[in-house]
Amino acid sequence: MLLLRLFFEFAKVGLFAVGGGLATIPFLQDMGTRTGWFTNVDLTTMIAVSESTPGPMGVNMATYVGYETAGLPGAVAATLGLIFPSVVIIIIIAGFLQKFRQSRTVDAVFYGLRPASTALITSAGLSVAMSVFWGGRDRLALTNTRWLSVALCAAVFLCMKCTPLKKLHPIVFIGAAAVVGIILQL
Repeated sequence: MLLLRLFFEFAKVGLFAVGGGLATIPFLQDMGTRTGWFTNVDLTTMIAVSESTPGPMGVNMATYVGYETAGLPGAVAATLGLIFPSVVIIIIIAGFLQKFRQSRTVDAVFYGLRPASTALITSAGLSVAMSVFWGGRDRLALTNTRWLSVALCAAVFLCMKCTPLKKLHPIVFIGAAAVVGIILQL
């Protein structure tokens, strides 16, 4: 029963999260609240790990939640659930590809989906920022601010904008931030 629920919960995420991995975050927040499978702090950790590992972020997160919830069968069920709607939609669209390419209605639908996708990604970014900088607290008081996290974020941002460092691969910054995080937690 748990495997079916994992499949269907992630199928809903895969069906409605248009815009990629970051657009799945609001749906995952809701899922964590409803199911109790993970907390917002766990979600922040999953985002960091998913962004740091190869592969699509949404798939990495589904696999992680599935594995933590029900082991290897759970990882398979959650991952298949997430990708199932996309596969079905792609198969359907492929059959009508020429017709869709010339359709004004399809162009209008995608034009409308762009702002919705942008809003989902912005919402996800703000939720992650609140979790990282204020520990997910509703009150954004200066006394609740995690200043070390703010400083690390600002340092990485400035390093990425600095001309000599701009050419470095993003994995260098991810790795450096991971090392700093490990050192500061010891």
